[in-house]
Amino acid sequence: MNESSHWPETRSGLLTAAAVLSIVRAMARLHLIIGPVGAGKSTYARKLCREQNAARLVLDEWMATLYGDDPRPNHGRLQWYMERAERCLEQIWCVAQDLMDIGTPVVLEVGLIQRARRQDFYARVDNKAYDLSVYVLDADRDVRRARVERRNRDKGETFSMEVPPDMFELASDLWEPPADDECAEREVHFIRQTHSE
Repeated sequence: MNESSHWPETRSGLLTAAAVLSIVRAMARLHLIIGPVGAGKSTYARKLCREQNAARLVLDEWMATLYGDDPRPNHGRLQWYMERAERCLEQIWCVAQDLMDIGTPVVLEVGLIQRARRQDFYARVDNKAYDLSVYVLDADRDVRRARVERRNRDKGETFSMEVPPDMFELASDLWEPPADDECAEREVHFIRQTHSE
């Protein structure tokens, strides 16, 4: 039996470029991790990358590398952050597409704490016809606050940048868990964390 008989072929016996792309894409999956600050996303992302042999793209790491030493304004700090985060997200999406298109699974930890932002992201994923899994991590605010305080202090493996108390509270207030309709439309996994970050 011909070793490549299970591959789609043209009449000449060669794969078309579209067929190759289809096969390569079928090998990869996009894994999106969402949740509020301190929910254990970074720890889970590292675990998932090992399990899926996937590349990991983390917004906080890009922000820390590109803008970590930049002076931050006393007023308008949120706007300063959002403008830079948006630039990073655009480039992260470009890198994610390149990886997916060569068959490399990708784990994304890029915020998207609000529903409207996730809907925009889903539209991009659908436009590229990527397979997507969404993982939702959450914990009580007191637990998350303690984790963030500890991470700020210890600067361990999952530390990217310091999260001041006021930013923690603001980000926690902005978190919108997926509603039933969002879960019905997507492959969504709710992950219960049994250890601290």
